[in-house]
Amino acid sequence: MTHTGPRAATAPKTSRFDRGALFDLLIILTVLIVVKQSVRLVSEVGGGPASTLSAMFVGTWLLYRRGMRWADLGFKKPDSWLRTILWAAFALFLIILTSGVGGAIADLFFERQPRTNRFGDIEGDVAAYLMYLGLIWTHTAFFEELLFRAFIINRLEALFGDMKWATPVAVVLAAAFFGYRHYYYQGMHGAIVTGCIGLSLGIYYVKRGRHNLWPLFLAHGSVNTLGFTFRFLGIEGD
Repeated sequence: MTHTGPRAATAPKTSRFDRGALFDLLIILTVLIVVKQSVRLVSEVGGGPASTLSAMFVGTWLLYRRGMRWADLGFKKPDSWLRTILWAAFALFLIILTSGVGGAIADLFFERQPRTNRFGDIEGDVAAYLMYLGLIWTHTAFFEELLFRAFIINRLEALFGDMKWATPVAVVLAAAFFGYRHYYYQGMHGAIVTGCIGLSLGIYYVKRGRHNLWPLFLAHGSVNTLGFTFRFLGIEGD
């Protein structure tokens, strides 16, 4: 087992095809897909959280094998919480902006899928609301950003080596998979919207988030918290 050292995440790209990165990607994608589809057979809601939790354990092991940690990918204490909150506000703006743009693009080709009952009727249900908040601030805010932004983008970049377009291709592919993850209950329209959101967050990650993932955690968690709060209060739009 070869360890590349704790700074491996920011090491220069090499021209050699990285079979280790390919192995990591195949393993993590297999876990995300197989666990989700398996758990969905018994729980429609539990598939996503179960798959990301499983992938977090596997991803931690894969990073450890290569002498890396999640901190190398940006999961560490920020130098300034004030700047982090300000950047989180900007990331939240990106989510809202690209959601609107993605929705407009998707409207040109696909009909909006009717509001899903996947999450049940949580209007006025305090217990259900609190349960979903717990999932939002683990599965959604942290696990999805660590996996779909940090892990997958970095491993794709390592796979492509010194290819000129390695980073843009990595960001696009990670966003496409993020959109696919939402297809089963949002349809193609929703997949395009979430793919656009994933693209904007991926761009943010490679430009500013590699050393501080907290703005993405806070923005992603906040926008989903707002959505479920509207459902709880019975004021959500279509």
